[in-house]
Amino acid sequence: MTSEVMSKLKKDYVYHLMLKEKREDTRAFDEIRDISIETGLIGNAEGSAKVYWGDTQLIVGVKLQVGEPFPDTPDKGIIITSLELNPIASPDFEAGPPKEDAIEIARVVDRGIRESGAIDLNKLCITEGEEVWTVFIDVNVLNDDGNIMDAASIGAIAALMTTNIPAESEGYGEDMMMPVRDIPVGISLVDISGELMVDPTYNEESVCDTKITVVSNQDGSISAMQKSGTGSLTEEKVLQAVNIARTRASEIREKYLSNI
Repeated sequence: MTSEVMSKLKKDYVYHLMLKEKREDTRAFDEIRDISIETGLIGNAEGSAKVYWGDTQLIVGVKLQVGEPFPDTPDKGIIITSLELNPIASPDFEAGPPKEDAIEIARVVDRGIRESGAIDLNKLCITEGEEVWTVFIDVNVLNDDGNIMDAASIGAIAALMTTNIPAESEGYGEDMMMPVRDIPVGISLVDISGELMVDPTYNEESVCDTKITVVSNQDGSISAMQKSGTGSLTEEKVLQAVNIARTRASEIREKYLSNI
């Protein structure tokens, strides 16, 4: 059976469940899957977190290195985020340079952290115009059952919240914890024939018309948004997605990130 036929059968299956107000894993349209976060798993990283988001799994490592600041921000540290879609995680992923999907996810995660001001980058300055801390956030996907974007979002902030800056070993004074001052959380929704579903599974992502990710901060402000897919969203649907995303992000902070 060809992949095109399989895709159509899959879409029909998801669509007919939707007409009955059901999903393949029995969740409500606005319900997220179970989440688990473990931190401090990588001994040679300054911070790390492993995220289980339903059956999607990934691990995030944070490393720090002293380098030169960007010319236009001489008194601020640097954040660099990358993501690898390992072939072991899905038959859809191939070895080699990062593909478009990986680059897109990394950029949205990076933008959410950067634009929220989650990290006080001024405190990562060692000598203005000369030396700053560069923060490398590396995300590795271990298993893909949909919604890698949101799993990477909370994995990155969880890893940063546990990151120790190794100042003493580098000869820059005493160690200190990463200066985290906000907790941005990304929530994704898919549009399937006019219905919004939060936290899409692999099958739901593969058949959706449109996906939108909203990264919100502790005060409810939006630090990043990303729309993908060939479909469009009305203003009403966008506002509905934002409201759902804010609510679910607040719940995730309280339930999974408040004690890290």
